[in-house]
Amino acid sequence: MLLENINSPADIRNLSTDQLKLLCAEIRQYMVECCAKNPGHLGSSLGAVELIVGLHTVYNTPKDKLIFDVGHQAYAHKILTGRREAFRKNRTRDGISGFPKRSESPYDPFGAGHSSTAISAALGFAEAARLQHSGERIVALLGDGALTGGLAWEGLNNAGASKADLLVVLNDNNMSIDQATGGVHDYLLRVTTSDTYNKVKGHIWDKLGESKLRDWVQRKVVDTKSNIVRGSGGAIFESLGFRYFGPIDGNDIEQVTETLRRLRDLKGPRILHVITQKGKGYAPAEADPTTWHAPGRFDPATGARLKTAWPAARYQDVFGEVLVELARLDPKVVGITPAMATGCGMNRLEEVFPDRFFDVGIEEEHAVTFSAGLAAGGMKPYCNIYSSFAQRAYDQVVHDVALQDLPVVLCLDRAGLVGEDGATHHGCFDLTAFRSIPNTIIAAPRNERELKNLMYTGLSLKGGPYIIRYPRGCGEGVEWKDTPFEELPIGKGERLLEGKSVAVLALGPVANRALEAARRHKADYWVAPSVYDMRFLKPLDASIMEEVSHCRVILTLEDGALKGGLYGAVCEYFAGRSDAPIIKGLGIPDRFIPQDRQAAQWADCCLDTESIYDVLVELLKK
Repeated sequence: MLLENINSPADIRNLSTDQLKLLCAEIRQYMVECCAKNPGHLGSSLGAVELIVGLHTVYNTPKDKLIFDVGHQAYAHKILTGRREAFRKNRTRDGISGFPKRSESPYDPFGAGHSSTAISAALGFAEAARLQHSGERIVALLGDGALTGGLAWEGLNNAGASKADLLVVLNDNNMSIDQATGGVHDYLLRVTTSDTYNKVKGHIWDKLGESKLRDWVQRKVVDTKSNIVRGSGGAIFESLGFRYFGPIDGNDIEQVTETLRRLRDLKGPRILHVITQKGKGYAPAEADPTTWHAPGRFDPATGARLKTAWPAARYQDVFGEVLVELARLDPKVVGITPAMATGCGMNRLEEVFPDRFFDVGIEEEHAVTFSAGLAAGGMKPYCNIYSSFAQRAYDQVVHDVALQDLPVVLCLDRAGLVGEDGATHHGCFDLTAFRSIPNTIIAAPRNERELKNLMYTGLSLKGGPYIIRYPRGCGEGVEWKDTPFEELPIGKGERLLEGKSVAVLALGPVANRALEAARRHKADYWVAPSVYDMRFLKPLDASIMEEVSHCRVILTLEDGALKGGLYGAVCEYFAGRSDAPIIKGLGIPDRFIPQDRQAAQWADCCLDTESIYDVLVELLKK
């Protein structure tokens, strides 16, 4: 096998085309075998194999910089850059990250856990290379909808105007840029990438000098060429100052390497449009690319997925079904998602009420302001964004929703610790970030039924934003489907267990683990703390706060950043009071939590039942 002898990109640069084809096939087979046992983002990486092999063949990485966007298409890159064996432990605590990571390898010049960042970063690298005369070539590889993000277009606009020397490779595996075919297109591609064409073109511009005649000729050439390439989607890139090439077959290694060699030594901002097939080379993934984006464990021989037996309904499924129920109750209810319909459960609304479902693409900022417009127009928007991605929309939450006091329900999925995706995807900062914003309500359901009722409470919302945050994974197994809707009073929590001396104030599902630990303590030591489900971070339940003010110690629990969240709010409440209790907090500490199983991450942050029990033992024996 070729792959077992490949330890760096230098090992592939003298391979023949036939050997590169064989290498691509071996990489796919290895990727499938590894991901079958250790799940990851498979479909995108399968489609990008030839592109990545071609880029490492043509460019002198790591001196030349290859910047990914999105990062989950980079598995072949990791396998080729000295991490072949480490890939077997991809996304595990002791293994490598599922995304490019600067601290992991010199071949990862820029981290990429979110979307649409590569062009801006590549422009920074290009200007740094120019100023330092380093001779580095810079390539940004975009795929999986990254071009729908607003930041990508900001980068394109700036890069095109700057005349920076960089190549953007658009990995188009199912986007709205049409593929151009036919003899004229093929001829245009060959001509515009040829050495002769570009030398002659450069010579003509030099002879014309900086003159009005040159400007006029250039405009005419651009207008003519843009009309020709308009069918391929190239005109918009040409108008931004990029030279557009393609599209080419990104799963044809010979065409990929030949085109990249032609483009490598050209100057200025260039964009290469590449068509690839998501899931390429593995029949089940080719047939169903959505499912095989991140399929979980499966049998590599048959493609049969090994389904996880969930002990309870997943929060995303509860959200999806309840949203449909609310839409049936109220014709003004609409759903908005930034390209996460299946992941957040909103695909159910799309199936039942397609005209009231809006997938805006990877546009978190737009999703929030669009929701604000819907609310101002009299609708009742439920905007679902993963907590980690909602950080991008902070300004819109402040200015477009809160400042105008508009009734937008923001459902933040994947709040807290998310498991194997790691630090780039944890929803750690939402409580701290949004708590300071006026007019904002922040709620965290303890279980599936509370999520249902908090969503129902949003129907009567008069202002906003109203944030409901809940974790990744399954709920607590409580009955919720056949229970009636109940409107919950804003800012009111619930006492779950009455005790003495110590009070536990918990927010979200961690309240269940606190209750379990407290009951265990009572069974072991005949004494228990009081346990409260706060349910709302903002506004805090003042009646509960006064009820616990007589306690010796208050312990706060939250699946969010300890600084500034519930712990901060409780400390602020009692600040300046001479009779204030001692306040201790458990939450996500002031560091980035690495990838691991979700339960192991809870334990790492002392948010599991065992750790909470140990803390209670210490607090209650004093």
